[in-house]
Amino acid sequence: MKSITTSLMFVGEQVGKAEEAIKFYTSLFPGSAIIDIQRYQAGENEPEGSIKLARFTINDTDFLALDSHLDHQFTFTPSMSLYVECESTSEIEKVFHALAEGGARLMPLDNYGFSKQFGWLKDRYGVSWQLNLSN
Repeated sequence: MKSITTSLMFVGEQVGKAEEAIKFYTSLFPGSAIIDIQRYQAGENEPEGSIKLARFTINDTDFLALDSHLDHQFTFTPSMSLYVECESTSEIEKVFHALAEGGARLMPLDNYGFSKQFGWLKDRYGVSWQLNLSN
């Protein structure tokens, strides 16, 4: 096996927001960058200019993203989430509040016994995140 990469497909209410989301994510975390964005051209199956495939990194971890205007019977779900180990209280609070803006707090930042500070949320794009303060 060469690699495993998380792929985020923006569908339904989130379609057309892949580029906005990856710009937001890469602005929040150090070691993050947009590597490549391929767009649909006129005459292809999706609207011209929408994201065919984007490659980006968050904290040096590879991700893919795309828009799909097809009628899918699914979207993002909290049962699959991005788990982030934060190094400081200020980092976890900054990232949690930025990601939660316009989204939903599933578990507010708190001490839940298994962690001094942990939070789980769904961001404005529907992507689920678990943030944990490293011990």
